[in-house]
Order: sequence, then C-alpha cells, then structure tokens
Amino acid sequence: QVQLVESGGGLVQAGGSLKLSCTASGNIFRLNAMGWYRQAPGKRRELVATISSGDSTNYVDSVKGRFTISRDNAKNTVYLQMSSLKSEDTATYYCYANIRRWVVDTPRDYWGQGTQVTVSS
Repeated sequence: QVQLVESGGGLVQAGGSLKLSCTASGNIFRLNAMGWYRQAPGKRRELVATISSGDSTNYVDSVKGRFTISRDNAKNTVYLQMSSLKSEDTATYYCYANIRRWVVDTPRDYWGQGTQVTVSS
C-alpha cells in the first residue's frame, strides 16, 4: 500500500536550479530515513543524498554545496533543492523512504518511479 510519488523534474540550463519533491502515502506507521538516488544511461546508480528522521544529512561529494535535502514530516515529503546544476547532474532521480508499516514490521526501503532531470549546456 505504500507509494512514493516524485515531481519537479524538467529541463534546465547549466547553472540553473530545480527542486524535486517526493511524497509517501499509504500504510505508514513510521517514516524513517528518506533520500534520493540517480541513474544516467550507461552509468551506475548513485546515492545522492539522505536525510534521517532527525534531519541528519549526507551527500555524495559531487553535489556537496550545490544540493540541499530536506523533509516535511507533516506532509511525509522529502525535497531535493538543486542549484548550480551541471550537465553531469543529468539523470533520472528516484526517491526512497525507509518505512515501518506497523508496530512489529521490519522497516524496509521503498522507491518512487523516478523523475527526469536534464541539464543542457
């Protein structure tokens, strides 16, 4: 019953900004860590950023200082503010959330369907 839906992808010029959002819905007892990963054609899937339930964040080195991950627990939503975008940021971005569905459930990760981000030169 858990579903993650991303939005906010699109086409931007290098140096521009874009903000992605992802909302979790369904049977959620506890929403733990959330984050984003991306994958470009011919490249390995890469974890971009994570944020814990206590707002502790981590970023892959290539996006540090340019991307900011945040969350709104009241809305079950995680955001990824992307600034100073580069062509190498072009990829499909997927959100994930670690969710416990009921009190004795083992938390597991769920993924969204992805949103395309294209950065043009």
